[in-house]
Amino acid sequence: MRCTRTLTAAALAVAAGVVLLPTQAQAQVRAAAGSVHLYKLNYDSPGTDNRSNASLNAEYVQIRNTTSKAVSLKGWTLVDASNHKYVFGTYSLGKGKTVTVRTGKGKDTAANRYQNRAAYVWNNDKDTATLKKANGTKADTCSYNSTKVDYKMC
Repeated sequence: MRCTRTLTAAALAVAAGVVLLPTQAQAQVRAAAGSVHLYKLNYDSPGTDNRSNASLNAEYVQIRNTTSKAVSLKGWTLVDASNHKYVFGTYSLGKGKTVTVRTGKGKDTAANRYQNRAAYVWNNDKDTATLKKANGTKADTCSYNSTKVDYKMC
């Protein structure tokens, strides 16, 4: 009987004596397998939080597709810890592409989607973004807990 083992990028790194931080290991696994995942959370728009559309749209989440084909995001959701929910309508994220989901109002394009909100979604100090597939399974999650920077690379 033959036994076959599959090693992840993180396991290979450990075997090679390389120490990886959790986010580095996650990034290597994503790159090796390809995925649709949270890429960047810009949770504190610059300047005063005055609820202007420009300020609301400077608060955003970027989602990246590192698979080898386009992925339909129809019915996928993006939620924060307070359950503010954005649901993708008919939309396909091309292979190797990134889409930016902005909080404020605007006209949807291939590169930018708009939640059309009049209030901020992402807390300026800590929050968690969760990306779920149309069937409700979690595709990715990214948390932050800092007021020293305005964004988090996931």
